[in-house]
Amino acid sequence: MARYRGPKNRIARKFAANIFGKARNPMLHKQHPPGMHGAKRKKKSDFGVQLEERQKLKAVYGMLNQKQLVNAYRKALKTKGNTATLFLEQLECRLDNVVYRLRWASSIFGAQQLVSHGHVQVDGKKVDRRSFVVRPGMTVSIRTKSRQMKPIVMAQENISREIPGYLALEDDKFSGKLLASPQLDQVPLPLPINVPLVCEFISHTS
Repeated sequence: MARYRGPKNRIARKFAANIFGKARNPMLHKQHPPGMHGAKRKKKSDFGVQLEERQKLKAVYGMLNQKQLVNAYRKALKTKGNTATLFLEQLECRLDNVVYRLRWASSIFGAQQLVSHGHVQVDGKKVDRRSFVVRPGMTVSIRTKSRQMKPIVMAQENISREIPGYLALEDDKFSGKLLASPQLDQVPLPLPINVPLVCEFISHTS
């Protein structure tokens, strides 16, 4: 799957949040939405609200496409429990996102690149599939030869991002474990997202 290479700052301004965690907050430079003189916000229909929530969730997890969201939703639907929680769990436990949460990359896009280039291992074996779902008890680590890479070292120095409670970083800082399945209220989303509305949107459009 190709990496998203579109205008990230434009998306951040659209949702009025530093959604990708960039060091230089795009909202400090231009606070208005994209478009001539700042797009005027109109009252949205129910469909429009659901669509926007889906777009926000899609952006938070590295610009996932509709097929990836649908697959995650269908897996959640087949599992016993709260569908919205299970759906978010599928996205939160993607390998690229776990790498980002463990502070080995400065952005979700950097984490995607680390995984795709073979710098990440799961239980001691190289996994280069970004969509790989990490399960509780699995250990994720950076390959020994990759640990001195500048992007990884710089990302580790940024302690402003807290590691969620469902993840544990080992003392050597290059190995971490998923302790338990994340819950909705534990996930550190950069902006409010109504996950049940996203599920409703997907169920009606897929």
